[in-house]
Amino acid sequence: MHNFKELKIWQKAKGIVKDIYVLSETLPQTERYAFTSQLQRAAVSIPSNIAEGSGRGTNKDFCHFLDIAISSSYELESLLLIGIDLNYFTEEKISVSIDNLHELQKMIIGFQSKLKP
Repeated sequence: MHNFKELKIWQKAKGIVKDIYVLSETLPQTERYAFTSQLQRAAVSIPSNIAEGSGRGTNKDFCHFLDIAISSSYELESLLLIGIDLNYFTEEKISVSIDNLHELQKMIIGFQSKLKP
């Protein structure tokens, strides 16, 4: 088992959640229960699955939860890009978030490769 609070992937994912919550404050009130909620849930899912997986008994189980975390990161990236199409964000406004997601995805994949036999 791993202490998730010491994992760089969890720390990075937690930072992304904060950024997404700040970004989502700029969304229209009409999107509070739709787009905003989906955006925030996808973001929170990433560190949550890293933490949950870290408590599993085997590296195989942990890798499964890391797969879910990566999937949530792709969902979040997709939502950010859709936000551009809906004129909620500009590319400039989300470029740092997208870059952070790409870096996190690479970090998770690298960490998974160390867990696999």
